[in-house]
Amino acid sequence: MSPAEEKTEETPAQDRGAVRKIIECLLFITEHPLPVAKLCQCAGIKDAELVSDLVAEIKSELDEKNSSVMLAEVAGGYQMATRPEFAAHVRKLFADRMTMRLSRAAHETLSIVAYKQPLTRAEIEEIRGVDVIAALETLLEKRLVKVVGRKETVGRPLMYGTTTDFLRHFGLKSLEELPPLESFAVAQPAPEAAAVSDETPSEPQEHD
Repeated sequence: MSPAEEKTEETPAQDRGAVRKIIECLLFITEHPLPVAKLCQCAGIKDAELVSDLVAEIKSELDEKNSSVMLAEVAGGYQMATRPEFAAHVRKLFADRMTMRLSRAAHETLSIVAYKQPLTRAEIEEIRGVDVIAALETLLEKRLVKVVGRKETVGRPLMYGTTTDFLRHFGLKSLEELPPLESFAVAQPAPEAAAVSDETPSEPQEHD
């Protein structure tokens, strides 16, 4: 039987408890956020409303118990995560896996891609004013940026955009949650030193 002919055995919608256990298992084991549609597919459930209700129920109960884990809505889906106050302890356990160091050039390039996507390397370089090949390669390697198509212009250059991993890394549900550019304060240049007068200060006059 081909994969296309295989049929997923559906879990009875009325068995809410059984469906919830399946959802909890999927959310716990996944390495990537799962949207409701994917949860329905994996659980063999067509009732998306039921699955959404169960996700909300699980999230609410974890919050009410003040559990050390929570159900995070991020990158267009849901995933179990530890709460921020335990981050320092988790980092100690997964120090090698969690370290992501980016150079200033990579940070600047990533910011441009995030706010201006999709755009080409030449367009990024026009904004930064310098070459960005190395920075782009780093971001592609770390899966924060990906190729999203080609620009319909001479040479059809590659266009870049952010990834789901980018949303996960910064805890964003979608790009709409990026802070508005207007909220960033522009660093003001240091005031110029007061000009030194060429005039020789007059010596104090003596008084009788």
